[in-house]
Formats: sequence, C-alpha cells, structure tokens
Amino acid sequence: MSSSTSSKSDLTVVHLMRHGEVHNPDGVLYGRRAGYHLSELGNKMAERVAEHLADRDITHVVASPLERAQETAAPIATAHGLDLATDAALIEAGNVFEGKTFGVGDGALRRPANWRHLTNPFRPSWGEPYVEQVVRMMGALNAARDAARGHEAVCVSHQLPIWIVRSFVERRRLWHDPRKRQCTLASLTTFTYRGDKIVSVGYTEPARDLVPAHLLAGAKPVKGKDKAFGA
Repeated sequence: MSSSTSSKSDLTVVHLMRHGEVHNPDGVLYGRRAGYHLSELGNKMAERVAEHLADRDITHVVASPLERAQETAAPIATAHGLDLATDAALIEAGNVFEGKTFGVGDGALRRPANWRHLTNPFRPSWGEPYVEQVVRMMGALNAARDAARGHEAVCVSHQLPIWIVRSFVERRRLWHDPRKRQCTLASLTTFTYRGDKIVSVGYTEPARDLVPAHLLAGAKPVKGKDKAFGA
C-alpha cells in the first residue's frame, strides 16, 4: 500500500450538524421535550444539506433521539442508502426553563422563582454543566469516528452541545456569549481525525440562504477554511 493511500485511509471525517428550523409558534424553550418537529422550512433545510453531502463518502448517519434531529438526519441517510442510527449522547442540553418562554424583555429575570437558577453563568446553573456536555459529545464524536473509519459520518445534534464541544476542541473557554455562537440552523461543524486524533475543525452553512434574516443579523458569511491542529 502506498504512503498516500495509507494516509488517506487514516483520515476520518465527522460532520456535526445542527437540526433545521423547528415549528414552534409559541416560542417556548423546548429543550428535550418531545413533540417538536421540523417546520416546512426546516425540512427544506434538511433536504438542502442532504444535497450538499450527496457526493461525500458518508457511511454512517446518527442523530439525537429528539424528533427535529431525526427528521433532519433522515434525508441524508436516505440519500446514501443507510439506516439512521440514534445516539442519546447527541441530545440537547438539559435546561430548567424547558416549556417556558425565556428571552430578553419577557420579564423572566424579574421572577423570583428563576433567580436561584441564574447564579452561575460559568457552569451554567440553569442547566446541564458544560463539562458534562463535552464528555458526552466527545463520546458521540468518537463513536461516529469508529463507525466510519476511513470514511465520513454525519451526527445531527443541537446548537449548544455542538458549540460547547467545538469550543473544547479549539481550546476556548466553555462559558460564552450565546449571541456569538457560530452554529446556525442546519450548519455543519466538521471534525477531521487522523487516526484517533482531531487534526482540524471546519464550519459551513449549506442552507444559509434559507435561514430567516433575523437569525443572521450581524453575522458574516462563513469562509470554508478549516482550523488545523498539530498532528
């Protein structure tokens, strides 16, 4: 076997994808709650990414157990003739405010019952600790790597866990300003492994033109350049 062939077979690519837009007319924080499905636009986003990945060497597709993630992953699995796997480690971060509206200007910060959950933004005190998210998400990434050795895998998950595991891999602090997450709807955060080690991280937005304008306010188009790490 030539060195170039050996080098290529030693590379595995894992695309960590955020699900598409969700039908949520009441604007609640749905978190891990069941019953929240993709909107019509969200389905278009999923199809767009499936088209974007159609020519890639994908041999494994896995998703969070939540409906929106399963529905986002389904077109990709179908396009490659694969069964869709489920990994609970890819689930949304736990949050005590699930089922409630909780946003700027809605009065949530004035409610005494909420104050005890807002004491420590570094952990964070209102939900699943960042470190725990890193542990389970790294486990999911490595499991997908093992399932697709020498090829590519797609894992469909949720914004916060994706951003947290990327921050960990890129050696940034885990606590952050949520407004600055680079993880828009139906985006791909791509981890390239050489053997068992992540050697680069990339980010693309195949469905950017479908994302509602207010969610892209102030955001610049992303250039497709990976951040490399020492081999």
